[in-house]
Amino acid sequence: MSKYTFTKALTALTIAALSCWTQASEVAIVIHGGAGTITPDKMTPELEKSYRDILTKASEHGYSLLKQGVSSEQAVIETIKIMEDSPLFNAGHGAVLTNQEKAELDASIMRGSDLAAGAVAAVTTIKNPIELAYAVMTQSEHVMLVGKGAEVFAEELGIEQVDNDYFITPRRLEQVRAAKAREATAMIPKPEKYGTVGAVALDASGNITAATSTGGMTNKRYGRVGDAPIIAAGTYADNAVCGVSATGHGEYFIRAAVAHDICARSLYKDISLQAAANQVVQDKLVAMGGDGGIIALTPRGEVIFSFNTAGMYRAGIDAEGRRTVGIYADED
Repeated sequence: MSKYTFTKALTALTIAALSCWTQASEVAIVIHGGAGTITPDKMTPELEKSYRDILTKASEHGYSLLKQGVSSEQAVIETIKIMEDSPLFNAGHGAVLTNQEKAELDASIMRGSDLAAGAVAAVTTIKNPIELAYAVMTQSEHVMLVGKGAEVFAEELGIEQVDNDYFITPRRLEQVRAAKAREATAMIPKPEKYGTVGAVALDASGNITAATSTGGMTNKRYGRVGDAPIIAAGTYADNAVCGVSATGHGEYFIRAAVAHDICARSLYKDISLQAAANQVVQDKLVAMGGDGGIIALTPRGEVIFSFNTAGMYRAGIDAEGRRTVGIYADED
């Protein structure tokens, strides 16, 4: 049995054992499925229901694990895997495709208790990239592995790999071919933006973990990597301040160090996490020309959303058990 298989089996046993009782401590979770030009006119009632259903399913699953006493690390992994396995989101099975009509996937995870982090970028065969990012954090001395090297590491640990065709859905194939047709008439080829998935959780021990997973931009070239696997840009967690996962135009989020900047502003300026998030997302990013959004949690289990786009797929359950599921900007 490989080290990874053993660890996975042990985690499953732990979850099963803890499911017999409920922690009294407060826990919380928040998730996103990408931000962008998401408006009712672009949705059928059936598609909107599908998004709301899976956002509800993923957040409720993660929350139930936290209430059973599972760590925030495992809760975000299992929650993100639900979204990675869905064709609705730009991650895993539903990832957007490159100019070569292949999937290249990125993911990261950060633990707030000790600032440990792991990330992978430009992987093409990992069924659930968030699992490999976690393995980099816990079973290597590194923070980021990329491409073929990351896949060799996954093979050594027994992490599940699939053919790249697994990730290719008719919807994403149609999107990339339409993008390539549009670029044929453009002066400068322009990759087109789509979202990511992410989760932040607070467990019964007071530990915050943040994680993000994505397929990047449709029609991307040259091994392009965005903010999702970049610690401090797309993902950040510190038990003392916050956990953040971002989604949007990655180049801007990298330049602005969005996830870390939000936490730092809250700490150094002694302002609320919501105020810090709004300063970065609504002011700093907008001034730069960047669009997107973030989800975040405070150490008290307050759920934070901030986005400067027409919509962001999102859901959360705070420390008081209050539930939120939203898509459009005008929803509470």
